[in-house]
Amino acid sequence: MGEIKSYKDLLIWQKGIKIVCLVYQLVKSFPQEELYALSSQLKRASVSIPSNIAEGYGRNTDKSFSHFLDISRGSLFEIETQLVIANELGFITSKTLYTEILSQIEEESKMINAFSKTLKN
Repeated sequence: MGEIKSYKDLLIWQKGIKIVCLVYQLVKSFPQEELYALSSQLKRASVSIPSNIAEGYGRNTDKSFSHFLDISRGSLFEIETQLVIANELGFITSKTLYTEILSQIEEESKMINAFSKTLKN
C-alpha cells in the first residue's frame, strides 16, 4: 500500500465521505413518511462506502482490501438506483444536488475501479 499512512489518506475514502454528506443533505427534504424507508436505506448505503474502504484497508492484505472495495462499489450502485427511484417518486426537490451526487458516484466508481486494479496487479 506504499506511501499511504492511513485509510484517511485515500482519495476514494475522502470522496466517500463527501457522498455521505451530500446524501444526508438530499434526504432532509424527503417526505416524513420516508424517514424509515428510502431515506434510511440511502443513508445506510452511503455510509457503507467509506466504512468498507476503511475496513478493507484495516485488513492489511490486498486481496481482502479488494473485496471490500467491491462491496463499496456495490453500495454506490445501490445508492444510484435508490436515487433514481426517489426522483421518479418526486421526493427530490433539488435537481442540482441530485445531479451532483450522481456525478460524484460516477467519479467514485471510476476511482475505486482504478484503485482495485492496482491492488490486483
